[in-house]
Amino acid sequence: MKLIFFFILILILLNNCSFDNKTGIWNSNEKLAKKKIGTFNEFKALSISKDNFNKTIKIKKNYNFSLPAKLKNKQWIDIFYNQSNNQNNLSYSEKKNIIKKSKKISKQKSHSLILFKNDNLITTDIKGNVIVFSAIENKIITKFNFYKKKFKKIEKNLNIIIEGNIIYISDNIGFIYAFDYENKKILWALNNKIPFRSNLKIKDNKLITADQNNNVYFFNKNNGNIIKLIPTEDSKIKNNFINNFSLSNNLIMFLNTYGSLYGIDKENLKIKWVINLNQSLDVNPNNLFNGNPVVNNNNFVVVTSHQSTYVIDSATGSLINKYDIVSQLKPLIIDNHLFLVSTNNFLICINLLNGEIVYSYEINDQIAEYFNVKKKTVTFQSLMFANNKIIILLKNSYILEFEINGSLIDVFKLSAKINSNLIFIDNYILFLDRKNKLIVLG
Repeated sequence: MKLIFFFILILILLNNCSFDNKTGIWNSNEKLAKKKIGTFNEFKALSISKDNFNKTIKIKKNYNFSLPAKLKNKQWIDIFYNQSNNQNNLSYSEKKNIIKKSKKISKQKSHSLILFKNDNLITTDIKGNVIVFSAIENKIITKFNFYKKKFKKIEKNLNIIIEGNIIYISDNIGFIYAFDYENKKILWALNNKIPFRSNLKIKDNKLITADQNNNVYFFNKNNGNIIKLIPTEDSKIKNNFINNFSLSNNLIMFLNTYGSLYGIDKENLKIKWVINLNQSLDVNPNNLFNGNPVVNNNNFVVVTSHQSTYVIDSATGSLINKYDIVSQLKPLIIDNHLFLVSTNNFLICINLLNGEIVYSYEINDQIAEYFNVKKKTVTFQSLMFANNKIIILLKNSYILEFEINGSLIDVFKLSAKINSNLIFIDNYILFLDRKNKLIVLG
């Protein structure tokens, strides 16, 4: 009897401790478990609301998704992949083996968002270096720094976008410039004297950006001349939220730090509609607007703020639905369905056509069931869509793969600690590791 009891005790310990720790997927301590990531790293300090949605909803039997065809992607020229900030159904090899590991690309701290064009990786660092690294030749082909000595000690935050062989760059000092990386020369440069804060977009001959005071600029991309300036509401108190753009077929959507979403006509650059999504107009540190980048699929615009998730009609700017769900990651729109990860760790799918929540599953529960271990907590980094699957990257470099119906089907660990976004190029997964080396999986 004692021997049987001893074996039962060993099995319990193995189930709850040893194997659980060996998976390595859970956060290593409680402090990490409580830490928020991305644009929500100030969430507790800034928000006075609560993420009220905390319910498991199972998907209805035989529920149908119409998935877009997989795309063998060749480039990544926008930090949020494309003009809408949404993402296509990209393809990648299921083998996930390291096929290339480069030398160190930069000795400085790199920015987390990387681009890829014509077999070249484009990255930037805090010293203001713009680095073009050939994935084929495994070497830096261009390293350019715009800044003079008087700006040497300032940590630079560069916003970049690529068109052709030109990298357009804006920064937190107030400069905006166009760099031809093939001919290694500046085409034009302008000192705006007010720091730029947003992502960059390009439409026809216009380079679109905004400064920290929520002024929207349309520059002539060929010479840097200002085509139009649109002032919007300014927030006197600043937080870490970055104002941002998302483009549809007809509109330029701009979400500013005051919490207002603008729909601007692409052709005449006039404001078509505006809606304020800040639930409190009392500007104090407890009521500052926070959120994720705007996404759209031409019909619907989705804004996920620090208090709610909003679905807006892109044609009129009218509010279609509001959900008491706070998304900690930039959401996805697939087949008129919205996918997001809430701050209380639920993977949620919403049908945008009828407003119904299709399913809601607690991710930590699914991980615990997958490994048959006791539930703990993970920390999320990004939400993507590839190989017909929902992909969630964890802060500790694990990847969760979900069927489109919300069921967890695979968990694997990347071969190196990740220090950038994941990008999908030509059936490969690319990222920078913590040593600023390019890792290619295939």
